[in-house]
Amino acid sequence: MTTNITKAHSDSFQALRDGAVSNFAMFSCFVNGEPAAAIVAVNSDGADYVLTPLFVSVTDAITPMDDRHS
Repeated sequence: MTTNITKAHSDSFQALRDGAVSNFAMFSCFVNGEPAAAIVAVNSDGADYVLTPLFVSVTDAITPMDDRHS
C-alpha cells in the first residue's frame, strides 16, 4: 500500500493529540482557489511569524488516492 503520510505528518498529528505543544492555530485559507481551513504551527522568526500548514481541510478538488488509480 502506498501512502503520502510522512513521519513529519505523524509527529504533528501526535503533538496535536497529546497537547504537548501549544503553537497550533486554525487558519482560514484557499486551496487551488477554493475556500478551506488549515491547522498550522505558528513559530516566531525574529519580528515575524512563520505559519507552517500541517493539515488542510478537504475541498471538492481534492481527489482520494483510490479515485486517482481507477
